[in-house]
Amino acid sequence: MDVRDRLRRARLLLVTDPRPDLEVRVEAAVRGGVDIVQLREKRASREEALPLARRLRELCVRHGALFTVNDDIELARLSGAHGVHLGQEDEPVARAREVLGAGAVVGRSAGSLEEARRAVREGADYLGVGSVYPTPTKPDAKVRGLGLVRELARADLGVPWFAIGGVTLETAEEVAAAGAPGFAVVRAVLDAGDPEAAARVLRALVSG
Repeated sequence: MDVRDRLRRARLLLVTDPRPDLEVRVEAAVRGGVDIVQLREKRASREEALPLARRLRELCVRHGALFTVNDDIELARLSGAHGVHLGQEDEPVARAREVLGAGAVVGRSAGSLEEARRAVREGADYLGVGSVYPTPTKPDAKVRGLGLVRELARADLGVPWFAIGGVTLETAEEVAAAGAPGFAVVRAVLDAGDPEAAARVLRALVSG
């Protein structure tokens, strides 16, 4: 299965945060059904993050998952990542394509239907949509609520998208019921006592 096919089938995206046992937890999560692992490393320099990025890429390849890098197009290139995720304030999708090649997966954050449609016009392959709920991962993020999820569910965007921001084992069912085709999570899996089991529960809610 090629990268595009795997992206089309993706339902659960795991965004990382720094922790000593990250690789162990990510591997468990991928075994549980995580389709995409996105390295988010704000504290380390590119040079410091590169070895971890390469190890996570190898782990993902071994288990059939996609590996992307948050924000940093050059780190994605150096690590051999399948692609990159760009925020609204990051570089254009076209720049990522120029550096990573036409086959790369490029995601974009969206906080409104207008932003989502603009990202698709610019060539984004998938979207991270939110923040649905308040989240300590991004305390300054504007909370959009389930209304945005419902609005995007009614729109024909033509690309996969993942509801992000405060999606937990407790809130995921109502997010799925609002029409989210996938989830992007951090703590719901990485903080779980059993990341593999947590991923399996979340994945099952959007597998239908």
